[in-house]
Amino acid sequence: MLTAIVGTNWGDEGKGRMVDLLSSSYDIVCRYQGGNNAGHTVINERGKFILNLLPSGILRENTVCVMGLGMVVDCEHLYNEVARITEKGIKVTAENLKISDRATICMPYHKLLDCLEEDRLKDKKFGSTRRGIAPCYADKYMKKTLRFGDLRHPELLKQKLADIVEWKNLTVEKGYGSAPLTVDELLKWINDYAMPFKDNVCDISNYLETSIKAGKNIMFEAQLGSLRDIDFGIYPYTSSSSTIAAYAPIGTGIPQYKIDKVIGIMKAYSSCVGEGPFTCELFGEEGDKLREAGGEYGAATGRPRRVGGFDVVASKYGAKVQGADEIALTKLDILSGYDKIPVCESYEVNGQVCNDFPSGEELRIAKPVYTYLDGWQQDISNCRKKEELPLNAIKYIQYIESKIGKPIKYVSVGAERNQIIEMY
Repeated sequence: MLTAIVGTNWGDEGKGRMVDLLSSSYDIVCRYQGGNNAGHTVINERGKFILNLLPSGILRENTVCVMGLGMVVDCEHLYNEVARITEKGIKVTAENLKISDRATICMPYHKLLDCLEEDRLKDKKFGSTRRGIAPCYADKYMKKTLRFGDLRHPELLKQKLADIVEWKNLTVEKGYGSAPLTVDELLKWINDYAMPFKDNVCDISNYLETSIKAGKNIMFEAQLGSLRDIDFGIYPYTSSSSTIAAYAPIGTGIPQYKIDKVIGIMKAYSSCVGEGPFTCELFGEEGDKLREAGGEYGAATGRPRRVGGFDVVASKYGAKVQGADEIALTKLDILSGYDKIPVCESYEVNGQVCNDFPSGEELRIAKPVYTYLDGWQQDISNCRKKEELPLNAIKYIQYIESKIGKPIKYVSVGAERNQIIEMY
C-alpha cells in the first residue's frame, strides 16, 4: 500500500499528528519535497516534538524514514533536530533514517541570499521563512548545487564547492554588497554538519523499489499544503516545491509507481502563515479569539498565523488538486463553545459570486461571503466515537463533506495521539 498524507490548504493543517497516528500501519515513511521551512508538531507519550526535516515516522521505533531526492536539506538544522529528539530517547541511525544521494544540500549562503533578498524587498517581501529554500531550489534548477552523493567523494567536493563559491560571490558580494563567501568556511560547515550523515546516504530508488516488491507499506508525507504548491498555489506567495500527492513518487525516486490512497488533511477552520491572499481571514476580536483558542503560531518560525473560518472554496480546490480519496479533519475541538461558527461559503469577485478558487488578480481582490452555522456548547476532547459527538458537531462535519465532495474519515478532537474519531 502506497499512501500519501497531504495538506489541502495553506499548510499547518495537522499532517504531523496524522502521520504519527497512522504510521503504526506502515513500514516506511518518506518526505518527498521541501526543507525546514515548515514544522510538523507531534504530541505523544514521549512528549512534544516539532519536526522540520525529519519525517514524523521517526517517532515510531520500527519505522524506516526516508528523505527523498525532492528535498532541500539544511544539514546544520538536521544535525540539531536529530540531537533534540535523541535527548528525548528517540534513536536515529543509518538503519532508520535514509537520505537520498540525489537530495540537495541547502547551504549557508542559500539562507544568506534569502535574507538579503527579503530585506531588499522591504514591504514587497514574499513572507519567506528566511531559511534558504527558494535560493536553493533556484540553484538546483540551474544545476549549481551540492547533493548528498557528493559527500562520498570529498576529493572532488572541494573543487565543486570552489566553482560554486566563485559564481555565488558575483551575487553575494558584487550584487548585494555583502561579505564574500569563503571555501574554507563552507568546507568546515560541511565537515561539521553534513559529513555526520554520510552513512545515511543511499540509493533511495533501489531501496524503495525493493521494499515495494517485498510487500512493504509506504507512507508519503508532504510539507505545507495545496495552496503553497509552486504551480497550483497562491503564486508567488508559495513554497518553491510541489506539495501535491502526484509528486510523491517522483520526489522519492520511484516515478514508475502510483499512489494507492491519498488522505487530505484540513482544519475545521482556516489558518495561514506568511504573506499573500487569504480571502477568508478574520480580523479584530473574532480573529484573536480563534488564534488563541487554536494556538495558531508557526511551528517553524513562531509567527502568529492568520486565521479565518473554514474556507469552502479553497478547501474544495485543495482536495481536488491533491486527488484526495478521504479527509482527516483536525482541531474540531477548538470550535467548542462557539454559539455560531463562521464559515466562508463562497467568494465575491467583481460583484459576482465565485464558487471556484480563482488565481492571480481575481484571487487578490476576492472578498469572503460568510455564513454562520450553529455551534455546540460542550467539550468534545474526550469523544472517541461519532455517536459521542454533539448533534451540531456532526452536522458541521456533514456540512463540510457535502461542500467539498469528499468523505471525512478521521476527526481529531485534541493534540494527543489517541484524541481521534474514526467516522466510518
